[in-house]
Amino acid sequence: MHTTTALSRRQCLLTLLAATAPWPAAHAAAPALPLLGVWHDALDPARYLVSEKYDGVRGVWDGTSLRFRSGRTVPAPAWFTAQLPRVPLDGELWLGRGRFDEVSGIVRKAVPVDAEWRQLRYMVFELPGAPGSFAERAARIEAIVGRSAAPALVAVRQTTLSDRAALQRALAATIAQGGEGLVLHLASAPARTGRGDTILKLKPSLEAEATVIGHRAGKGKYEGLLGALELRTPEGRRFLIGSGLSDAVRREPPAIGSVVTYRYRDLTGTGLPRFASFLRMHDAL
Repeated sequence: MHTTTALSRRQCLLTLLAATAPWPAAHAAAPALPLLGVWHDALDPARYLVSEKYDGVRGVWDGTSLRFRSGRTVPAPAWFTAQLPRVPLDGELWLGRGRFDEVSGIVRKAVPVDAEWRQLRYMVFELPGAPGSFAERAARIEAIVGRSAAPALVAVRQTTLSDRAALQRALAATIAQGGEGLVLHLASAPARTGRGDTILKLKPSLEAEATVIGHRAGKGKYEGLLGALELRTPEGRRFLIGSGLSDAVRREPPAIGSVVTYRYRDLTGTGLPRFASFLRMHDAL
């Protein structure tokens, strides 16, 4: 009896609160976005516009609200969104090269910190659903940003490159300056969503060596075989590699204490390799 009465009172209280308090609405469905494919040398760079790949947090502006790629509303200060134009934009909330962890922390705070948001830039690279080719939309982005007085709003710089050698030089220069890589948009492409050859990323493949300090047993189809190598970098950082291992390596893993070479994309804020995969036994000549 007491339990039923307590439950009834709780239900009444929740009903009253629902009628009087602003409950947070469920987030919208994830917006349909263009997704990055991977550049391959069979393509002609001269047909693409090339920009830096900014390591920020994707932000989609529909003209009235700013959302993450998941559809959740970005908890941005009102003054930040008030300065954005009333046209849909797609871009990256960016703080600077190599500062992804910082910008991620800033934009996910439920209560935004003004001083932190004043450091951010909204790097715009697309006009969702707009007509025309990408080259035409890029020119419109420049015009929109040029008319705006918003210091946070930046049009991503697009350039043309004549051939693969020029593309590799541009990539090397970007990486040397601390950048993550390049993005190539097909200049003639209409606005599209999903993945394809109209928007591609080009990032370097880095290599490094580490010492094998353990073997992790495989599961499922790799039961009875090696599942992953436990490695230690020369700086003492430990991590696992489970990709890139051939069946032969899984049957006869590198010995504890041996040195292997692995390929990776870049480093996390704590110095661990991202997207690491086994390449070969290290040739210690």
